[in-house]
Amino acid sequence: MIAYVRTAKRRSAVAGLVPLAAILLGLTAAALDPGPAAAQQDPSRVRVNAVRSEPLKQTVPVIGRLVARQAGSVAARIGGPILEFRVEVGDRVAAGDVLAVLDDSIMRAERDLAAAGLAVARAELKTKQAQITLAQQELARLEGLKKSAAFSQARFEDALQEVVIAQAGASEAESSVTSARAQLRLAEINLEYTQITAPYDGVITRRLSEAGSYASSGEELVNMIADQSLEVEADVPSNRLLGLSAGTTVDVTLDNGTKFKAAVRAIIPNENPLTRTRAVRFVPDFGPPDQAATAPLANEQSVTVQVPIGAPREIVSVHKDAIIKRPNDTIVFVVTDGKAQPRSIVLGEAVGSRYEVLDGLAAGDLVVVRGNERLQPGTPVQIEEAS
Repeated sequence: MIAYVRTAKRRSAVAGLVPLAAILLGLTAAALDPGPAAAQQDPSRVRVNAVRSEPLKQTVPVIGRLVARQAGSVAARIGGPILEFRVEVGDRVAAGDVLAVLDDSIMRAERDLAAAGLAVARAELKTKQAQITLAQQELARLEGLKKSAAFSQARFEDALQEVVIAQAGASEAESSVTSARAQLRLAEINLEYTQITAPYDGVITRRLSEAGSYASSGEELVNMIADQSLEVEADVPSNRLLGLSAGTTVDVTLDNGTKFKAAVRAIIPNENPLTRTRAVRFVPDFGPPDQAATAPLANEQSVTVQVPIGAPREIVSVHKDAIIKRPNDTIVFVVTDGKAQPRSIVLGEAVGSRYEVLDGLAAGDLVVVRGNERLQPGTPVQIEEAS
């Protein structure tokens, strides 16, 4: 009796498990066969960006400086006591302005002496010219007596020689006049040199002597800089010179952020063996005075020059957000016929927020830049925004 009851309970439990198993099998089959409705996949919303062709002009910053085209000392051209200085350090002067004055009393006396010497030479020349006239008159008188008995051949020949001698004396007197005139001009120049003048527009940076001192010929009296005729000089690495040639325009920035253009004037053919750089001179264009730098420019002021890495060239570029790095490949998803397809690419140099594409893409291709991390090959996409 007990054995029969136990057998009946087992049969009842097994019978209860059969419907539960059937339900589980049905759910599994439904999952494996989603049916027509479940087979439709919603498009992924993405943003795209066009691959484009553009000129590549990469630059590297090189520290340079402003340099004055004219700078140096102004010296006395003759010796003499300094009577006065007419400039102070910091004074702005124009070409021809008097900087200092030497005592000119000796020079004036020498000028007057040379003028007197010239007057004597001119008087001597007039005397010689009068002697020529007199000798020629005597010669003409004797020629008129050739057919008369009073004619003397010896006297006639003497008269010829006297004309020649008078002419030679006049030539010598003319040379004396030329010499005296040169002496006078030299004295006048020395007198002019007693005023030391500015050779160009600029600013006085240093005074090297004082009034009352004796200035020897060639002695430096002041230093000055032509701060209105500045150039840019930069020591450019020799491997960056391929992008520079006469006339090439570059961007230059001052320390205060002011930007301007400058054109290459010359590449100095002298390389620094320690830094492997060559000096390059640029002619700046500071623009109109109202647009130029507000702060005064100075010699040796630091600037930053954007030097081209190489000659500009056309490249195909892709946005950096489209790039997906994989262990053995670099891909982007290209939108074609409403679907995203992966494509392997070869990248070159970085250009701002984009990369140069050496292979795999063409200008005009649309690549996914947002939402590409969840895409699979052939995934339908809906373009949300073109940027």
